[in-house]
Amino acid sequence: MLPNKGRGEFVRNQRKDSEGFSESPDLEFEYADTDKWAAELSELYSYTEGPEFLLNRKCFEEDFRTHVSDKKWTELDATQHRAHAMRLLDGLEVTARERRLKVARAILYMAQGTFAECSSEAEVQHWMRYNVFLLLEVGTFSALVELLNMEIDNSAACSSAVRKPAISLADSTDLRVLLNIMYLMVETIHQEDPADTPEWRATRETFKAELGSPLFNNEPISVMLFGMVTKFCSGHAPHFPMKKVLLLLWKSILFTLGGFEQLQNIKVRKREELGLPPLPEDSIRVIRSMRAASPPASASDLIEQQQKRARREHKVKNTKASRKQALIKQDNLDAFNEKDPYKTDDPREDEEDNDDNDNSLETETFPLERDEVMPPPIPHPPSERVSFPKGLPWAPKVREKDIENFLESSRSKFIGYTLGNDTDTVVGLPRPIHESIKTLKQHKYVSIAEIQIAKEEEYQKTPLSGGEEEVEMCATEILYQGILPSLPQYMIALLKILLAAAPTSKAKTDSINILADVLPEEMPTTVLQSMKLGVDVNRHKEIIVKAISAILLLLLKHFKLNHIYQFEYMAQHLVFANCIPLILKFFNQNIMAYITAKNSISVLDFPYCVVHELPELTAESLEAGDNNQFCWRNLFSCINLLRILNKLTKWKHSRTMMLVVFKSAPILKRALKVKQAMMQLYVLKLLKVQTKYLGRQWRKSNMKTMSAIYQKVRHRLNDDWAYGNDLDARPWDFQAEECALRANIERFNSRRYDKNQSNPDFLPVDNCLQSVLGQRVDLPEDFQMNYDLWLEREVFSKPISWEELLQ
Repeated sequence: MLPNKGRGEFVRNQRKDSEGFSESPDLEFEYADTDKWAAELSELYSYTEGPEFLLNRKCFEEDFRTHVSDKKWTELDATQHRAHAMRLLDGLEVTARERRLKVARAILYMAQGTFAECSSEAEVQHWMRYNVFLLLEVGTFSALVELLNMEIDNSAACSSAVRKPAISLADSTDLRVLLNIMYLMVETIHQEDPADTPEWRATRETFKAELGSPLFNNEPISVMLFGMVTKFCSGHAPHFPMKKVLLLLWKSILFTLGGFEQLQNIKVRKREELGLPPLPEDSIRVIRSMRAASPPASASDLIEQQQKRARREHKVKNTKASRKQALIKQDNLDAFNEKDPYKTDDPREDEEDNDDNDNSLETETFPLERDEVMPPPIPHPPSERVSFPKGLPWAPKVREKDIENFLESSRSKFIGYTLGNDTDTVVGLPRPIHESIKTLKQHKYVSIAEIQIAKEEEYQKTPLSGGEEEVEMCATEILYQGILPSLPQYMIALLKILLAAAPTSKAKTDSINILADVLPEEMPTTVLQSMKLGVDVNRHKEIIVKAISAILLLLLKHFKLNHIYQFEYMAQHLVFANCIPLILKFFNQNIMAYITAKNSISVLDFPYCVVHELPELTAESLEAGDNNQFCWRNLFSCINLLRILNKLTKWKHSRTMMLVVFKSAPILKRALKVKQAMMQLYVLKLLKVQTKYLGRQWRKSNMKTMSAIYQKVRHRLNDDWAYGNDLDARPWDFQAEECALRANIERFNSRRYDKNQSNPDFLPVDNCLQSVLGQRVDLPEDFQMNYDLWLEREVFSKPISWEELLQ
């Protein structure tokens, strides 16, 4: 028999093991552009590729001994290193495929840090940086792009792969070696190091500019990789190693366009250029300093809570009367809160009442109970964890449209007339309305998108007098122009692969096979091999989801800053390709199980596996997985997908109604079980936009979720999200809304990019008298013979009113 305290601990651990979320602490997860460098390197390789590390080493060492010396690579000087790198580069130009592959493997071994001569992971990473910069300087990347193009167009490989019943790792060998080198080069050069020499920094900037400019086949490298994705999805090239293609595509976009910090800097700069006031706060810092809320109670939790209450009441009978009264009162309060999704139902409540509420929403005072409702400006101390002043985390925002609507309704109510778009005249309105307008204007926020839309309307109205638009040819603009002709196909292809990689997808015969670069030639024969392959396949799918979610989010954010209609074009094609139900389908799983999944074998990860002796793998060690609290890549993917969903639905009534129609509320509410502030914030945002459509009963039984939305999500003054007041005035006309948006996008694209389809009415006309009369016009022969008749009929016999002509 366990003592009481020990038994409580045991029960807690059991519950934690069985449910995985009830008492999980806040996840110490820091959202960033990418995971740590070592993790990003290891995810490039599947575990079935393990034996190839030694093969690469063998190819390099054979060539090295033949042509250089018996010395080690690390013992040579810079001149000898450069000479050997250039000699290997020449070897890539031989026509014999086998010989070329051996040279490519030798180059890959260099990019992997000549690991056989290193004794630690840090040393491997040091030599990786040195070798990669060396390879870049001698021009390896351009040669690799040419070879990759050759492999993409290799029709023999494509046709043989299409005919094969089962595709394995062997079918993509050449492509994998090339993509591995390219990925290692992009990822390594993208990583900034304070110890880098000025030459390396200059090289990085040059390489970044080259990657983003149309130097490779007159298109950026990203467009070429998008072409590989669509070719794979069309079924013409099933042997393409899609995980590596997507990882390289993601890192190329991230490197050339910039990550989340750069996006914030671009936003600040653009607002300055347009003369807009600065941002009210740095959103990245605010989100990082938020705390997670307690997870909502599930049905099983509520049943257990009732049983626990019954036990507690039974225990109360045996205590003093006064204590009994107090506890019964407390139980009545608990019963009142029974349906709270955020109710902390902790077995420790009996014993350790005070320790447990650190992260629950109850500890944060309700804003209306305080003197201040408006938050003071958020301070930004150097520490990442900002201590909030008492108040809401975000400054409220108001749109110009909101002020117009408020004034219109006030005028019609108090005076009985309206003034259209006038937001200044307040004659005849009561004093409190004046104060309200003053407060609204104080928090008015004009976005870059609103300015861009207004400018676009002006260009469409006055195509001649509006002047020429100056388009800044930045990396985002070049990329948009590159993917514009085939953007719908690219979006469909990415979503197809995302669907195939989602854990909720069932294996269908017609589904695309995304496992071409993970399945070995010979299928496993032992239980251990099968377990290892199972882990590898799950990990492979998780990495694909991570890459696609990051690609879509980065593109949406960069296009939105560059021009709102570029963003709307991409977003609309994602919506048309069923992105909204796909993301909801993804979240319709045990999300805690997905976030805490242990699909990795750390001893097989690069560079650990090449510098340490490999211990014997057992079924137990594979089942145990790593000892991390959560899987970084899966939590990163979930947050990205939620952010994409927010971007697609924000300010779009028809798409918000899609969230309601697809019954997203219970799916999203389950995602609140993950105790991570950033993920909860984006879930609450999605719940906020649809709250008014979910009915009074839902709001009544989800008051703690409503409270969480109030405390965590930015306020839009005058937004009645928590009520259902304007439902009658908002019919759901999906087609009309999307068609109007589509028309605007098409006008923008044809005006800016479609030079062939110019309106003939707007083409310049030569109306100079001198040049018109000076032109030689060849008249037909019959006209010359009947010239007198034509003059009589068309000129002399017609009366001319000179007065009208003069006017």
